[in-house]
Amino acid sequence: MIYFSSDLHLCHNKEFLYKPRGYDNVDDMNAEILAIAKALDPRDTLYLLGDLMLNDDDTACEILRQFPCQVKVIRGNHDSDQRIEKYKEIFNLKEIPYADVIKYGKWRFYLSHFPTKVGNYDDEELHKKFYCLCGHTHTQDRWRDFSDKCYHVELDAHNMKFVSIENIIQDIQRYRQQQVEEIWKWALGT
Repeated sequence: MIYFSSDLHLCHNKEFLYKPRGYDNVDDMNAEILAIAKALDPRDTLYLLGDLMLNDDDTACEILRQFPCQVKVIRGNHDSDQRIEKYKEIFNLKEIPYADVIKYGKWRFYLSHFPTKVGNYDDEELHKKFYCLCGHTHTQDRWRDFSDKCYHVELDAHNMKFVSIENIIQDIQRYRQQQVEEIWKWALGT
């Protein structure tokens, strides 16, 4: 299974971060993130779209070392060159890019820490199935930038859970269907 998240902010000891997530302190938040990760299978892949940690990098690295699955990292604005070097030691990656594109069936996802407008294709079918998966804003509204074809995967938008690629696709399909139904209601005056 493939999962996504962003903006873990492990060890970021600021109330404005952990309080809105429902925690009294950063240690409780760190423990919950680790518990979520430990529920993953070693065969799973977790894409973390930036901002994995802030402040106590050594403790955060110890937490990340306990993730049981393969982890792929996209750089975020808090992922300094020094942190990238630490990530490489943990995850055995040759490259940690600023962005990437993955294919999943007929779907394509542009992976970026930042919301990025995508999908300007002549091919209508490809246009319907190309989205940006992002984080950065700590929004609780995963649809915040959907008009630009962005879907937010940060912990804040998913009630402190990692989100599977299947759930993302189902979520997008349901949301698009709701939009179509609302347009028809408006057009029919109901």
